Amino acid sequence: MDKFYHSVHLEPDLCKGCINCIKRCPTQAIRVRDGKARINARFCIDCGECIRVCPHHAKQAVYDKIDVLKQYEYTVALPAPSLYSQFNSLDDVEIVLNALLYLGFDDVYEVSAGAELVSEATRRYLTEHEENLPAISTACPTVVRLIRVKFPNLIPNLLPLNPPVEVAARLALMRAMEKSGLPREKIGIVFISPCPAKYTYTKMPLGTAKSEVDCVLAIKDVYQLLLPYMKVVGQDREELALSGKIGISWGRSGGEASGLFTDNYLAADGIENVIRVLEDMEDQKFTQLKFVELNACNGGCVGGVLTVENPYVAEAKLQRLRKYMPVSKSHIEGAQGSVVPWDAQVEFEPVFHLGNNMMQSLTRLNQVERLCKRLPGLDCGSCGAPTCKALAEDIVRGDRSEKDCIYFLRDSLHKLSDEVAALVLGWGADDKRDRESVRILKEYMQRISDEMALLDRGKP
Repeated sequence: MDKFYHSVHLEPDLCKGCINCIKRCPTQAIRVRDGKARINARFCIDCGECIRVCPHHAKQAVYDKIDVLKQYEYTVALPAPSLYSQFNSLDDVEIVLNALLYLGFDDVYEVSAGAELVSEATRRYLTEHEENLPAISTACPTVVRLIRVKFPNLIPNLLPLNPPVEVAARLALMRAMEKSGLPREKIGIVFISPCPAKYTYTKMPLGTAKSEVDCVLAIKDVYQLLLPYMKVVGQDREELALSGKIGISWGRSGGEASGLFTDNYLAADGIENVIRVLEDMEDQKFTQLKFVELNACNGGCVGGVLTVENPYVAEAKLQRLRKYMPVSKSHIEGAQGSVVPWDAQVEFEPVFHLGNNMMQSLTRLNQVERLCKRLPGLDCGSCGAPTCKALAEDIVRGDRSEKDCIYFLRDSLHKLSDEVAALVLGWGADDKRDRESVRILKEYMQRISDEMALLDRGKP
């Protein structure tokens, strides 16, 4: 399978060619060409920012539909902690968990239970591996992919532990096989996700060879289906909850770090803030920290593009919900400890290199610098690239030309107009040359002048 599998795709028929997406993409993976946006699969990290900002809904997430349950004889739901934060006046997670059974699932295993196991394993890791501190959380697949392609020096700092969804999936699978007696292929482990990046993780995971998650549903789809079932859940409901405050807190920014019982941590959310923190880490500005929690979405997972609630309102709901919960319900015992550590390493992918070797990259980098001096440096996006530097890199790679810059094109047209004008004025009325050619040249010059007027008024 392609190492750059993605769960964010473009619907060309909906794209209007605006530049909202190219300005917000953190890895500059999007270009507008021929009136349509295009996503470079090598640069994309599935953060979902383009989905969030596209006014025409041309960027869409890939995930499964509820009909996927029919493909399996036994299905287990893995609800993310952020699912609980979508409902108004929810005071007991058991209502949501039992509603999932009514919806058609055979069993439920909370991702927050896996989160508590990861929290316990993280506390041990921070004590036993001080040489790799500060450790960077690997719960957000977008952050791991960002580090893989842009921050190779920080790969050793990645926490070598599976994300909670993977831990929960493996434990849920073991329990399902024991309870149902069915073989693996007849059991479906279904994650209810707040973001498309986790769908990408299940198809092409980092840190593990294969994910045990079979399908991914969107919270926004499941939310609508759960509402009528939640109304009929009675007092005789099953006790399905497996987690406490620590696990539930993972749904918001800072929740993972709060379960480590240390003050030497940093928590940042929002992809732009994440990049700033990673840049500072490369500059070794956080040498006193033990742990760095990074979430690509604003507010953490509650801010994922597949949710329905305002992330800040959702965070408040999550805080209220966890108020009367026990601190934790899960802990590592026996075989459970083997499902938490990574079983594969993350390797650097030099997708942003300009050349195939060091000398070629340095040569092309010099070319980029020279081009940047010629380009206006306004980062207007009219060329379809997010910045003048990005256009210069595209030119060096052979994908674009200088004339894609509208200001460069304007100057070229001005020069051409002056040359044509000089040519026409040099021909006298009694010139023996074909007077029809002179007339055509004059009309052409007028058209160029009209175009220049539009460009000068900023209407390309």
